[in-house]
Amino acid sequence: MFKNILVPTDGSELSQKAVVKGVALAKAVGAKITAFFAAPPATPIIYRHNLPVGYAQPEEHQKLIDEATAKALGFVEKTCKDAGVAFAGVHATSDFPEDEILKAVERRGCDLIVMGTHGHSGLRGALIGSVAQKVLNKATVPVMVVR
Repeated sequence: MFKNILVPTDGSELSQKAVVKGVALAKAVGAKITAFFAAPPATPIIYRHNLPVGYAQPEEHQKLIDEATAKALGFVEKTCKDAGVAFAGVHATSDFPEDEILKAVERRGCDLIVMGTHGHSGLRGALIGSVAQKVLNKATVPVMVVR
């Protein structure tokens, strides 16, 4: 069935829920997990929840990116280890996480994507869009969305 499941994560509680589901599926079908994290590129402005909260030098911002990457991928790694599922972690720096997710699918030979979505709809969903929705629209492999 599935051999390599890509699980994108942003480290949020919803992403962690998708991680748990993806790892359980991988264990059930004997697949491995490729975890993926995308961080925005370093800029002088620091954002938290899409709002500017301060300024940092590029090396300070890179440290924040590294810490966020380690935390997000670390959760997936631990969940895989606890379940006895093979794990590989990859990350990218980009303003377009959906594109990087799809590149990771191709580069890593993934045959399923399991990801969370916040399920924004209406005007908010139309204006900001959803990474999950963009992946669903462009993916060449099945996508399992966890809410």
